[in-house]
Amino acid sequence: MRRNQHDGFTLIELLMVVAIIGILAAIATPKLLRARQSANEASAVSSLRSISSAQSAFAASCGSGYFATTLEILATPPSGGSSFVGPDLGTTNVVKSAYIVTMASDAAAPASIVACNAGALGTGYHATASPLTGGGSREFGTNTTGAIYFVVLPAAIAITDRAVGSGMPLT
Repeated sequence: MRRNQHDGFTLIELLMVVAIIGILAAIATPKLLRARQSANEASAVSSLRSISSAQSAFAASCGSGYFATTLEILATPPSGGSSFVGPDLGTTNVVKSAYIVTMASDAAAPASIVACNAGALGTGYHATASPLTGGGSREFGTNTTGAIYFVVLPAAIAITDRAVGSGMPLT
């Protein structure tokens, strides 16, 4: 007598496994993208908080009560000291975690006031974090008040040194 041996998988069994993997991937991918956007947004908020803290320290110890006008000035250490922000935030328009971080000042401080690192001073500052395409669904900003604000895209945040034209406070 002959015995038929069936070793391995049939084509139908393999197709079923591939179909199940495809369904699981279709369910998991959107959640993974949302988790990535959430992480990018958290990084953007953290960057703005770092800038706000650095500006407070700069104004108190280096700027005679005035603020740095650019991220480059915050990254320049005073003689014998350390910089106020890390190298990851040391340049204007830096891309960090799919967000472009910028900072500026609306009004210059009196020319007679000189910062300890010889940087330009302003009477205030405002910084924004704008997402690259697919990087996040909100744009963030902070200013001299130290609060963090956001708008949901496609709206753009309108923020100056002391006022917020559009944006909700982040709680």
